[in-house]
Amino acid sequence: MFEFLTTKFEELFYKLRNKGKLSPGDLDAAIREIKLALLEADVNFKVVREFLENTKQKAIGQNILESLSPSQQVIKIVNEEIINILGSSSEISFSGRLPTIFMLAGLQGTGKTTAVVKLANFIKN
Repeated sequence: MFEFLTTKFEELFYKLRNKGKLSPGDLDAAIREIKLALLEADVNFKVVREFLENTKQKAIGQNILESLSPSQQVIKIVNEEIINILGSSSEISFSGRLPTIFMLAGLQGTGKTTAVVKLANFIKN
């Protein structure tokens, strides 16, 4: 799912990066492409709707920062909304008694081992 979304978002942001100024039509087209990418990745429709409403509201209501191009501003807003929906950070809950057991499930080749190594490195540091 994340690989698919990464590819779709990279394609969209590449298109936006090549534009000097973004028109309201460009913004609508970008939001439409984001919607399709999220729905194709099986993201819940309610989550997609909330994400798009928040993104569009921020994009329309926000002044363009002088240091960012309009396309960079859209990328920044989308990034902030993804972080907002997924959650910025949270503490890992450890059991009162050792060892703490984590269970990971997934199909072959989906990155469970990689995720465990990253988690172990995160906990270690």
